[in-house]
This record gives sequence, C-alpha cells and structure tokens, in this order.
Amino acid sequence: MINKFFASIQGKVLLPFLAFISAFFLGGVVIVLTDSEIMNQLKSPGKFLTAAGAKIGNSYLAIFQGSIFDINLARESGWQQGFYPISETIVTTTPLILAGLSVALAFKSGLFNIGAQGQFIFGAIGASYIGFRYEFNPVLHVSLALVTGVIFAGLFGGVVGLLKAKTGAHEVIVTIMLNYVAALFILWLLKTKTFLRLERFDPIAPEVNPSAQLPKLFGVEQRIHIGIFISLAAVIMVWWLLNRSTLGFKFRAVGANANAAKSAGISIPFVTTATMFICGALAGLGGALHVLGTEYALTAGVAGSFGFDAITVALLGQATPIGTVLAAFLFGALQTGGRTLQSNTGTPLEIVQIIQALIVLFIAAPALMKGIFKIKKSINQSSMSAKGWNG
Repeated sequence: MINKFFASIQGKVLLPFLAFISAFFLGGVVIVLTDSEIMNQLKSPGKFLTAAGAKIGNSYLAIFQGSIFDINLARESGWQQGFYPISETIVTTTPLILAGLSVALAFKSGLFNIGAQGQFIFGAIGASYIGFRYEFNPVLHVSLALVTGVIFAGLFGGVVGLLKAKTGAHEVIVTIMLNYVAALFILWLLKTKTFLRLERFDPIAPEVNPSAQLPKLFGVEQRIHIGIFISLAAVIMVWWLLNRSTLGFKFRAVGANANAAKSAGISIPFVTTATMFICGALAGLGGALHVLGTEYALTAGVAGSFGFDAITVALLGQATPIGTVLAAFLFGALQTGGRTLQSNTGTPLEIVQIIQALIVLFIAAPALMKGIFKIKKSINQSSMSAKGWNG
C-alpha cells in the first residue's frame, strides 16, 4: 500500500516538479545567451560566471517581486501594498483556473478540448450583454450574468460533443475551427448596434452596469475580486463530480476504456455531449468572471490567451482539479511577473513564454525526464494518456 502511494506521488508530483526546475534552468541559460554584455565576458570565466549568476538571479527575483511580493513597494507605501503583486497574480489566475478545468475534465473523459478559447469568448459575450443591457439588484444581476455566460458557452461546447457523438467528427478539429468562429463572431458582434458602444467606432461594448460588477475584496485600489472564490468553488464541484458522482464515474469509465464502458451499458454519445457541455460551461464561467470582475467591457481581445494557456495548465496540473489550481497560479505568476522582469532587468518578456513552452515539453516527454535525471522507477505514461486521453 505504501509503495503504491509513493508510486502515485512520483507520477503526479515528481514529473511536474522536475519539469518546473528544468524549464527554469534552461530559461536561465537563454537569459545569459541573449545578453550580449555577459557573452562578451566569456574570455574571463570568473567574470562571466559572476555576471551570468547575477543576471539570472535578478531576473527571477524580478518575477517574484512582480508576482508575489515587492519589498520596494512595501517600503514606500506600506507592507499592505507590498502584496499588490500577488493580488494581480490572483486576478490572472481566476479565469485561468476555470479554463484549465475545462481542458482537464475533457481529458478525464478521453477527449481533448482545444476549444476553451472560443468557449471563454462566448461566456464573456453572455455575461457582458446581461451586464450592460439590464439593471437589477446586484446579487440578482451578477447571478443572471454569470448563468447566461455559462449557458452560452455550455451550448457552444455541447455542439462539439453532439457532432462527435452523431457524426464521429474529431473534437480536436471541431474545437480548433470553432475557436476561429468565436473570434470572428465577436468581431462582427461588436460592430452591431446592440453591442457597439455609443459614439464609438472601435469594437468595444458598453461597460457593464455597476450592479453587475463583481465586488472587490480589498477596495478599489486592488483589482482582486470575489471571482477567485467562485473559481475555487468550481474546483470543488469538479472534484466532487469526478470522484463522488455517478456521472463522474461514467466520465472516467469512458476515458479509461470507451469500449468496456459501452459494454457496461454507458451511453458514449451522452457522456461525450455532457462532458463537452460542462467543459464549455467552465470556460464560459471564466470568461464571465473576467468581464464582470476585471475588464467590465467586452472587446475583441477579451479572451487574450487564456483558452490556449489552459491546455498547458491542464497538462502541468496532471488533469486533476487541485493540480490545475496550482498550475494556473504558477502561470498567472509568470505572466504577471514577466512585466516586472522586462522593466527592471531589460530581459525580454518572451523569456516567460519560453519557460512555459519548456514546461509543456518536459511534461509531455516523461521518458526524457527519466533519462536526464536517471529515474529508476518508471513513470508509466504521459500526462494525457494517464488521465484518460486515448487520442
């Protein structure tokens, strides 16, 4: 029993940890190689190593200060303001958790949801419309806006499951194409009289009414809002769905072996459609929270890269709810700290994207990690196959 426990821990914790360490190590190498001043000191090994170490240390310190705690800001404005960076990290993490869950849940059912970006957009559209079009009691208004975003995105995701169930269309192709549909749809929508803000020609919707805006947790000076608690509640619900409900058992059974699940009487079309509807709803909730809690106005770029980053987050989190939260926080910290990295050290912001890409590479190649670190005990499968994706 103990051996099985530690074997499970090795597969779920060791691989992401090694991927994290390796990515940051190679990121440091890239930082040095792209700094001409440091490379000019190669003739003097001592000076080169000192300068390289200082550059790497200052770069990663800048990421920490920009994403967790800034000691300089604390000295100038008080210790409370020193934690402003972590509040910004949480703001970025909030929708990323939900988008990541939408990909992770699909993995559990043997599906690969590449459509979180489009689903995120549809959730933002639904929440934005209710937010600026109507005026209600704040609790009712926020609830209606969130529910509308969830339904819009759930239906948009459910179409993928329905097409796969009825026609055999591959969900990867369909979700990729629907991302383009969503991106072009929002561009068209923002040019209509319904959504285009008065006296504006650029594609931007009216700002949602104050009654639809999510309350701030620490006053107007910090953007962190109650959406983080909604995201964490969704994490708990997904965990319960997968581990304590009959529907979740069906999801996992189909993901593990669709033929065996069919023989046991489980409806594959139902599971496929239900999974994609819930996945869409999760990503849409992320889009709704992003509009109501942070952006307030719908724009063509409202989704940013949340939907695509969600794939990486789900992989790093081993397609588990808790792992997805931790991975989303890591990526939120990297994105937030990247801005301070560039302003404080002059290191290009793209280094953060390189680190993220390296993490994905190492997560997707466990055999490479075993070879580099001489791991004797094998990590049985890659993160996707271990979590039920039969690709």
